[in-house]
Amino acid sequence: MILIRKLDNGIMVALEEIPYVRSIAFGIWVKNGSRNERPEENGISHYIEHMLFKGTQSRTAKQIAEEMDKLGGQVNAYTTKDHTCFHTRVLDKHFEHAVDVMGDMLFHSLFAEADVDKERNVIVEEIYMYEDAPEELVHDALQDSVWQGGSLGMPILGTEETISNITSEALRAYWKENYHTDNIVLSVAGNFKAENMLEVLNRVFGQVKRHTPYTPFQSQAAYMRANVIREKDVEQVHTCIAFPSLSRGHELRYALSVFNTIFGGGMSSRLFQKIREEHGLTYSIYSYITTFADAGLFSVYAGMNPSQMEQVFSLIAGEIADAKENGISEELLAVTKEQMISGFVMGTESTLNRMTASGASLLLNGYVQTMEDVINEIEKVSADDVMQVIHMIFDMSQMSFSAVGNVKGYDICDMVKKVFS
Repeated sequence: MILIRKLDNGIMVALEEIPYVRSIAFGIWVKNGSRNERPEENGISHYIEHMLFKGTQSRTAKQIAEEMDKLGGQVNAYTTKDHTCFHTRVLDKHFEHAVDVMGDMLFHSLFAEADVDKERNVIVEEIYMYEDAPEELVHDALQDSVWQGGSLGMPILGTEETISNITSEALRAYWKENYHTDNIVLSVAGNFKAENMLEVLNRVFGQVKRHTPYTPFQSQAAYMRANVIREKDVEQVHTCIAFPSLSRGHELRYALSVFNTIFGGGMSSRLFQKIREEHGLTYSIYSYITTFADAGLFSVYAGMNPSQMEQVFSLIAGEIADAKENGISEELLAVTKEQMISGFVMGTESTLNRMTASGASLLLNGYVQTMEDVINEIEKVSADDVMQVIHMIFDMSQMSFSAVGNVKGYDICDMVKKVFS
């Protein structure tokens, strides 16, 4: 059972006792990402994620790393467009020490000017790294383009120009404004007693007060059809096609997940079987869902030799047409739902997965679903629900695409227009 509690200062906590394990997974979830940034400060949320590991009033960066290593703990962080997460997993006997370190990082980081300057170079190299990875860039380039004009369309890492202008003073000011008790959630899963855990978390996290309300900066998501083509000196061409899709809380979100699994979500999916296994045209092809509070995307990725691009596009278009005309059978629906339920249940055997599911749900949705609730929602999906989703998504007049890699000599815009119109 997952308990939802509130610390003395209002921070919400999700607690899940798992007495048969020896570890505890813990996460700090902050409802702040690149979507909360103004154009001139783009990348500052990700910058802060880095800086929280660079030293506090009582620990150097080296001491933070050494203390967590001595505990045998795993500590990491990531930034997305709408949230940032810092998480750790340690043996239950080491948890209080680990959470002291995490709380120190969250509330007492120095943002020292010398460290800010050094980390700026690291982040610029990270930007270059993504530029050199076309299989990653093709996704980001498309998402940044379809949401252009709003903060959702800004890159999570920022740009070399915006990063160069971020100072330690700016980082402190942004942290103070956006790392607020009103938009922080804690999540814990593992071997502990809830009341004891609340005492520990109140001591470390519950005493920080914020006397002004949290006021996020966030622009409305507005999908814009986009075509992105970028040449890179590689052998393959990496492509994405995307359609506006459902928001995070849409009533048909489980039907969308079922359809994604069938269409391109695994090795038995239609895209994988048709294009890779039957025709041998790609090494990697899959579909995936991206959701936000007020918008979403349904995307298909494929990497291939550029000479095979038109054939791959034609086969994808054929699978879309077949789905729109014929939907899915009751037999396939039943098999897919069982596959999804099995994967979900097995995933809950990890304390890290359980902590992540609870923390993300509480932060982004304001509640946490039980395992039984999720299973019931999947089981309720009907073939008619899936057909409704298919027709909602696949509006060819709204399709966007990106291509990154060996594109020289190919009129990809004309190719896409011919195949998908």
